[in-house]
Amino acid sequence: MSRAYHVEAIRAAERPLIEAATAAGDPDAVMRRAAAGVAHHTAELLRSRTGGVYGRSVLLIVGSGDNGGDALYAGAVLRGRGCRVDAVVLAPDRVHDRGLAALRRAGGRIHHAEALGSPVPVPDVAVDGVVGLAGAGPLRAPAAGIVESLATAGVPWVAVDLPSGVDADTGTVHEPHVPAAVTVTFGLLRRAHLLASPVCGRVEVVDIGLPGQPAGPGTLVGPSRPEVGRSWPVPGPDDDKYSQGVVAIRAGSDRYPGAAVLCASAAVAATSGMVRYVGSGGDAVLAARPEVVCHPTVADAGRAQAWVVGPGAGNGTATVSDIDAVLSAGRPTVLDADALTCLAAHPVLFRSATAPVLLTPHAGEFDRLTGGWDRADRPGALRRYVAGLRDRGVEATVLLKGRVTLVDDGETTWSVDAGSSWAATAGSGDVLSGMVGALLANGMGAGGAAAWPAVAAATAHGEASRIAALRTGGAGAPIGASDLLAALPSAISALRGA
Repeated sequence: MSRAYHVEAIRAAERPLIEAATAAGDPDAVMRRAAAGVAHHTAELLRSRTGGVYGRSVLLIVGSGDNGGDALYAGAVLRGRGCRVDAVVLAPDRVHDRGLAALRRAGGRIHHAEALGSPVPVPDVAVDGVVGLAGAGPLRAPAAGIVESLATAGVPWVAVDLPSGVDADTGTVHEPHVPAAVTVTFGLLRRAHLLASPVCGRVEVVDIGLPGQPAGPGTLVGPSRPEVGRSWPVPGPDDDKYSQGVVAIRAGSDRYPGAAVLCASAAVAATSGMVRYVGSGGDAVLAARPEVVCHPTVADAGRAQAWVVGPGAGNGTATVSDIDAVLSAGRPTVLDADALTCLAAHPVLFRSATAPVLLTPHAGEFDRLTGGWDRADRPGALRRYVAGLRDRGVEATVLLKGRVTLVDDGETTWSVDAGSSWAATAGSGDVLSGMVGALLANGMGAGGAAAWPAVAAATAHGEASRIAALRTGGAGAPIGASDLLAALPSAISALRGA
């Protein structure tokens, strides 16, 4: 797994290294080590894009502070490898003097942004040294214009530490921002590397001598594919259908029978246990998955280790009554879609919860649950909502869907990057809720804890969407939820083999 830290935790970890280097008479020792990593990965990008390094051109966009210094020292290294290096200095009165001198000695060309009489030269690769961890908000002139013109020209970017225009702690992506192909960071991941992964590109962590850091209150955690694969439940020699978990699903309606089919089918595909179905979509469910056991009502469903309630179920009084009955049964429960709408209208239902509850909203559903939230700080808004439920005695975990899905149980925030947005299609949430319910029933979460089953299901869900989109072997094509569902066994297999 990977951990990503708050800015203040990063600075606290770096401070002893920098102080030791300064005391030894070489205040830029850590910076040069970081810059060597930037130069290395810039050279790798040059090689992959152009076939070589010598004779290629690199443009540095240099702001004030340490990130600008990193870029300048990296430019000096690249100049020594035969690259043409131009540096556009945005704030000459606040530039890192020693880094600037190093680039000059190496033969780099220095340009002051305010004195540019023509567009900047189009390089093979551009290096973003505009702002660092302290940066907030969008890029401003003249950097904004330079970045936009180079991005339009198709120039790939290497971001130093973080792409400029991305907030380090919240991961908020402003417009304009640097669209990085590669982000080179130092020692430890920053929170934005997980929260804003689509604009960070490939993230490379350069060792600058930082010791390992413990997880703190603001630490984000990202799962690894091998971890998810190792934890995925498969039948052992002593297992039967009951020992692998029985999940009951209350989903679908006359208006939305497909939700019942998708949710129940996903539960079947996720584990080798047993699936019970409650609702009016029994005929459609049995036509798609004859191994599902159907029941007319919640009361008739028999024993189950976990429940899923909500996809396509409607938000009338019958659904409200069933939510109350399921929560009162004291089993881990996934509440999705229409169940979330019912909860938003009848928050008193939470009083019935006597076991772990997992809510799986998308942004609009989360808006209804919270009455409005700060979309510029997804992890902060999520933690505040979960903390409020926990303060009321509800053992709640929330999975907030997105290209980067967040899962929070009040103690840990997990970040799951799907790697694409192919899963942004109607019905894919129904598939996800069925998967999570089956994993909960299997006991993947110790003591009924919902966070890891949610993380594992989100990981496999993203992998299945990728496999489905690439099924023709080309660049990818739009998919439906049925395509994602069909790819789920391949996704689980891929994760288990990771």
